[in-house]
Amino acid sequence: MVVRDISARGARIRLVERGTGTPVVVLHDALASHETFHAAAAHLSEHTGGPFRLVAPDLPGFGASEKPDPRRYAYGWDGFADSVADLIAGLGLGRVHVCGHAMGGGVALALAARHAALVHKLVLVDALVYPVDEHALAWASRLPLAGGLLWRQVMGRRLFRAYLEASVFAGATHVPAGRADAFFAAFDEPSARQAAHATLVAQSDTRSLVARLPRVTADALVIWGRADTVAPVEHGRRLARALKGRLEVIECGRCPPDEEPLAFAKIVASFLQSAPSTRAPTSRTLPHVP
Repeated sequence: MVVRDISARGARIRLVERGTGTPVVVLHDALASHETFHAAAAHLSEHTGGPFRLVAPDLPGFGASEKPDPRRYAYGWDGFADSVADLIAGLGLGRVHVCGHAMGGGVALALAARHAALVHKLVLVDALVYPVDEHALAWASRLPLAGGLLWRQVMGRRLFRAYLEASVFAGATHVPAGRADAFFAAFDEPSARQAAHATLVAQSDTRSLVARLPRVTADALVIWGRADTVAPVEHGRRLARALKGRLEVIECGRCPPDEEPLAFAKIVASFLQSAPSTRAPTSRTLPHVP
């Protein structure tokens, strides 16, 4: 496993690489980091017969990456997508597979629409594309003055964990040990709080993503956790139909790569190694894999 920094769109991005072979860029949810894919990445790079080169960045504003002031960095679908495009170019990866979870799924979709030549296959995991059952703290982030005060100053460890459990890990039977504390540690500094607030405000409007769906030409796989309480499985079916892709349902909550990493890795590896699809939508349900 290699950890390094790269500059993309004027922001320093921390990324973790593991494995060799076909590059796969994985993108995390808001308030999370590359750690969401840690266990799944190990399976993909070592145990599923890839071979895959997993590239897992912390998006600007999150994890160990730089947290630029929102006045100089556009936290939002296009800003993140363009940063990932710069990262791909900076690493000399050429055409890549892209996998995005929740907000990261929206970023992956924006990347596939804006930079189609970079994306070979697209995996969207409980992707934030259609309006969701929004948590009160996310709604409050858009309140004038009060929203900024809440996220930049008031948000403490306990409230942050409650939000994670109702968003990133919605419907999960457990949050992986230490995950919430690690995410809070990365969040609990002024620049990170400011970035998180700007991101939450920006991601609330997904209309531009819905409008771009017809522009996505990459073969697509949609993965959904059946117990996701933020966005129902019907969102996954709708998204798969719009992309003429395939839907796989896993018996877990909103974060399949962290909750069921082996089942998730097997599905993704099978899709990435398969021949180009006919873009006819299909779906099936995957059982829990202990």
